[in-house]
Amino acid sequence: MKDKGLETKLGSMLSDMLVTMTDRGPDSAGIAIYARENIGESKLTVQSEGGKLNCEALQKNLSKVLSTKIQIEQNDTHSVIHVDTAYVKKLREIITKDYSNLRVMSEGQKIEIYKEVGLPRDVSTRFKVCKMAGSHGIGHTRMATESAVTIDGAHPYSTGPDQCLVHNGSLSNHNSLRRKLAREGINFESDNDTEVGAAYLTWRIAQGASLGEALESSLEDLDGFFTFVVGTKDGFGVLRDPIACKPAVLAETDQFVAFGSEYRALVKLPGIIDARVWEPEPATVYFWSY
Repeated sequence: MKDKGLETKLGSMLSDMLVTMTDRGPDSAGIAIYARENIGESKLTVQSEGGKLNCEALQKNLSKVLSTKIQIEQNDTHSVIHVDTAYVKKLREIITKDYSNLRVMSEGQKIEIYKEVGLPRDVSTRFKVCKMAGSHGIGHTRMATESAVTIDGAHPYSTGPDQCLVHNGSLSNHNSLRRKLAREGINFESDNDTEVGAAYLTWRIAQGASLGEALESSLEDLDGFFTFVVGTKDGFGVLRDPIACKPAVLAETDQFVAFGSEYRALVKLPGIIDARVWEPEPATVYFWSY
């Protein structure tokens, strides 16, 4: 959001956009919210395979093992674990090793990711998305074409701190790229090609590239067709492949910048009638920071 006064309305705006696009993605839905940051604190958003967690017991156990205070906020099947940044790596290792019923959705100082199977309206209602606030957010509705309807296939994917990716399209070389990135020490939670795209950008950034440089190099290293929307702690970026066969539209006003697969996703946004609206060019990186 350019206008900080709209930050409290971010969730309701995202929810409206997702519900509008239900027919394009009725199988699952997800959002990444970049919420308020507490200096020196990191967050792990986890999803429980068995439904709702016993957060009180988990909080007590993890605090004891880590020898530091943690706080857990539950939101339906997901929970946000707050911890001192110095302990976040160890916390993630403990969850991965000792809590097979938990899946880490995201890690970072601002990002929280919530996603489940089901209609966008139902997923939004379950997580009370309309009540969420933040500087920016990314949402996705999915129609499964190459994999089963599971949470493993739902977007956004996060493979690095405060990073996430949603993708419309198909990557044809994702299996070979997955093997290459695995040799570089990157772990994968699914067989989805979008997670490979996210991991590729994380890998390039870890090598010292900026997000813009990582997106530029993806034009050479990723085969297939795609429209990417990438979230970072500071903002979000958009990239279409050189053929640009997947639809995309951007809108910008003095208050916000918004992206949608179709213009109808944007029609309820405040002041959209006066927005500058355009189709992003092929093979061109767009980025906005907040």
